[in-house]
Amino acid sequence: MPLERTRSIRDTIPADQVFEKFRIDRPGRIIFVEHHLSTKKTLRCVIRTISRSGAELDLSPHVTLPNHFFLEILGIRDEIGCTVIRREAERATIAFNMLIDSEYMHHVIRLSFEFSH
Repeated sequence: MPLERTRSIRDTIPADQVFEKFRIDRPGRIIFVEHHLSTKKTLRCVIRTISRSGAELDLSPHVTLPNHFFLEILGIRDEIGCTVIRREAERATIAFNMLIDSEYMHHVIRLSFEFSH
């Protein structure tokens, strides 16, 4: 007898919309993961929104974005492992490889609020 998984409401929501998004409009840096995990090549971007599970980035539409990379929020030294969900012109929607800790998220939002005033 096959096991059937009961679908929940969360299953019907796209992965990039499960958690609340916060507008931060902060500069960021995409760090390319290359051969033998070297991270020499970087690219600047603007992080428009962020949630515990991912973010929306603005970057040049002429730049090829790898499927997997690290994201650094300027002003915060940590790097976050990311995967591209979709890319439309200059907007990229990404998923974090792990959920961001709520305390880290609070720090990012507070930092953005302090710099905006």
